[in-house]
Amino acid sequence: MTLNCSGNLIDLSIPKVMGILNVTPDSFYDGGSLNTASKLLIQAEKHLNEGASFLDVGGYSSRPGASDISVEEEKSRVLPAIQAIVKEFPEALISIDTFRSEVAHAALDAGACMVNDISGGSLDEGMWNTIGSWQVPYIVMHMRGTPQTMAKLNDYENITKEVLYYFSEKLAKARSHGINDLIVDPGFGFAKNGAQNFELLQHLELFQSLDVPVLVGLSRKSMIYKTLGVSSEEALNGTTALNTIALMKGAHILRVHDVKEAMQCIRLLDNFKK
Repeated sequence: MTLNCSGNLIDLSIPKVMGILNVTPDSFYDGGSLNTASKLLIQAEKHLNEGASFLDVGGYSSRPGASDISVEEEKSRVLPAIQAIVKEFPEALISIDTFRSEVAHAALDAGACMVNDISGGSLDEGMWNTIGSWQVPYIVMHMRGTPQTMAKLNDYENITKEVLYYFSEKLAKARSHGINDLIVDPGFGFAKNGAQNFELLQHLELFQSLDVPVLVGLSRKSMIYKTLGVSSEEALNGTTALNTIALMKGAHILRVHDVKEAMQCIRLLDNFKK
């Protein structure tokens, strides 16, 4: 499988890593830590040096119950960040983490080359035309409701079957808008409780049937730290364990806070398979 990012053909036969850059004051793990351009660029450089293929810039906190912000506020957070990264690291492949088409359009205009949408087009119908016109890779995540309401929307009869059906509908809609490069993200922690998260991970190999790359975002999430009785700051070892399982079950991209450790998982598993 390959992705076309700004003319760069990314080969996913060996999994890739996406480094998280949250320019939000209230994200669950690193909120507020990248509140200056210099701090952002230091973290971006660290991610790239450690092997990240993509940098995912987000300005809207999607942790459960997070505060809603305006489109203008979101743009004021992400656009200077993207512009600074493009200027300092022109070869970097930047993903914009947003569910708003106006933000996505402005971010792509500023130099991003991929859109990561937690709502999979459900919260802004304009996203489909935006992605179709820009012809960039589109990460479609599974979620119900909004970050403010999702915690209560986790009633499933068969979560794996329902998430797969959701993706089959989303992929059909994407292709009707001429979108070619699609990635699915099961959305661990979004409208899912702990047991449901582990059930999805247990059946992750079934997502290969969609015939598109699978992105997994498990990094330091509550399914790890609540299960282990630790804090998100202490959840790196658990993240590594679950990332390894995800890779063994066919994940193509790991979205993480800690790039070096994710790259080590990929290298070790690649040697294990030889």
